[in-house]
Amino acid sequence: MDWNVLWWLLVILLAVGGLLGVVLPALPGVPLVFLAVVLGAWINGFEHTGWFTLGIFAALTLFAQLLDFIASAWGTQYADASAHAFWGATIGAIVGIFFGIPGLLLGPFVGAVLGEMSSGRGLRQSGRAGLGAWLGMILGTAAKLTIAFLMIGTFVVQSLWR
Repeated sequence: MDWNVLWWLLVILLAVGGLLGVVLPALPGVPLVFLAVVLGAWINGFEHTGWFTLGIFAALTLFAQLLDFIASAWGTQYADASAHAFWGATIGAIVGIFFGIPGLLLGPFVGAVLGEMSSGRGLRQSGRAGLGAWLGMILGTAAKLTIAFLMIGTFVVQSLWR
């Protein structure tokens, strides 16, 4: 049996899992994509994708992890929301997984609204907090997807055209 085929299957599984993890809050998306790229570079003997590129990818991975918190904090801060809204949005995102795409999109909003209401704020402020948390989540997810596709695309291009 050719072990290279199994290694490449693992690379593909890690990359797909990573892309899913960018959208699903339960999986570490960008770190899984980074691991897939490092494994793919190792399989190729670091011939096509070198240490410089991997260093940039490592920095982007760290940035993407920070971006999760920055985007959520920005969204709730933008809406002048309390910490209850932030944690409500986080819990809403996790619960939303079980309700498919609508749950993923609405979970953080509903969670932030309920969290803000639990802190004694009115419906108007709670709705604003929910909107802020939702915007932060959407912008953070879009940025992380961009980083993940950038890493995968760069790896594929370097592997095919060298």
